[in-house]
Amino acid sequence: MSAPGRAQLLVASNRGPLTIVAVEDGDDEVRRGSGGLVSGMQAALAATEDAVWVCAAMNDRERVLARRVPDGRISEAPFVADALRGEFDVRMLPIDGQTFRNAYNGIANSTLWFVLHRLYDLPMSPSFDSAWRRQWASYVRFNSAFARALADAAAEHAVVMVQDYHLFLVPRMLRELRPDLRIGHFTHTPWVQPEDFALLPDDVAHAVVDGMLGADLIGFHTQRWADQFSATARAITGNAPAGVRVFPLGTDPDEMRRLGYRRSVDSALHVLEDVVGDRLVIGRVDRTELSKNVYRGLLSYRELLRTRPEWRDRVVHAVYNNPSREDVPAYREYTARIERLAEEIDDEFGTDDWTPLVFEIGDDYPAALAVLRRSDVVFVNSVRDGMNLVVLEGLVLSERSPAVVLSRETGAAEVLGDDAIQVNPFDVASTANALHEALAMDEGVRVERARRMRDAAVRLPPTDWFRAQLDALD
Repeated sequence: MSAPGRAQLLVASNRGPLTIVAVEDGDDEVRRGSGGLVSGMQAALAATEDAVWVCAAMNDRERVLARRVPDGRISEAPFVADALRGEFDVRMLPIDGQTFRNAYNGIANSTLWFVLHRLYDLPMSPSFDSAWRRQWASYVRFNSAFARALADAAAEHAVVMVQDYHLFLVPRMLRELRPDLRIGHFTHTPWVQPEDFALLPDDVAHAVVDGMLGADLIGFHTQRWADQFSATARAITGNAPAGVRVFPLGTDPDEMRRLGYRRSVDSALHVLEDVVGDRLVIGRVDRTELSKNVYRGLLSYRELLRTRPEWRDRVVHAVYNNPSREDVPAYREYTARIERLAEEIDDEFGTDDWTPLVFEIGDDYPAALAVLRRSDVVFVNSVRDGMNLVVLEGLVLSERSPAVVLSRETGAAEVLGDDAIQVNPFDVASTANALHEALAMDEGVRVERARRMRDAAVRLPPTDWFRAQLDALD
């Protein structure tokens, strides 16, 4: 038993396990986070007698509440406690809005994300000027606030699990404050070769790597990302890093089926079936995120219909996109380009009897799950992805033993291997050929491949994934 108010297990992440929003009557409503990763960490925390999840307040309403309760422990607010049912504590940090926006949008999402996914248009960007330096200073303050909060909340010799690229500096900062702690850091994004990471200013690149090296355990989804981090760390520090391990996150089949067979999903599936009929479906569920490569995916489908006219009126591409980072101009422009291309495809090929493209951008999780249930082909062509859980979820949910067309630049490609048809995400013509191969695949071959891929997809579900890291720290 730890000292009163101190935790034996702590999770730190930018976004926490719940969100507080205003509802129509003006009251606050607590919504618990969804997704297998959140569920997996919640389960581990709930199984620990003294546990706390430390996160940032994401909006002004959350900041106000976090300032009203001692140490930001919003789990002590009655209406939040009801939602958490006493499973674990949540400490929400009321970091001022400007610091949060600079750290989150300016550095995490517009710099580190771009470097690690190789998204920069190098002739034009990046430019690390004085305004960017002010954003970097905010990122340092943001990480420092987490380190101080964790140091304050942790019991002696506690375990602290730090999540992702928003908090790269926390392990070293926390190590200096509390050398007794056991610290893990997991990066959910890909990593890059040293020469790609060298885009960052030298001092910043060193700060990021040194920050991560403050952890006892540094986790990645695949061996490829782990090896590239180790190479980067050697290039920057001159030493081979210790404690770098691979934990390939899978999906929880029971949780996915529970979510995927609710009445709201059945209803959405009926709507989709009315449009699709008995045609084959190439299913895609993504965010309108630059790294997801939705634009080239649509180009590949158009190429398929142009070069393989035998598939016209025999296939429908069902694309569900969740809006992403709408406050970033580059993302708004990209979304507009996707929408224009979708309209062009429909205009070029659509007939009175055939809708070649079912395309939606919105926040409708049941509709997204309905697409996965109806998919004959699951299509993911990300520029880069740390893992990509959607393709794993599609294998579990699809009622059709789907073929998979998958970017070789995803972590999932390492997990699924040659049973997936792997593509170069920049090669539109070859991706169109891969879609043809998937649609024409012999049924027996497709079923057997899907069985093996499904087994691989569920090998390390979120709860086991998180527990494996805790065991490694022990």
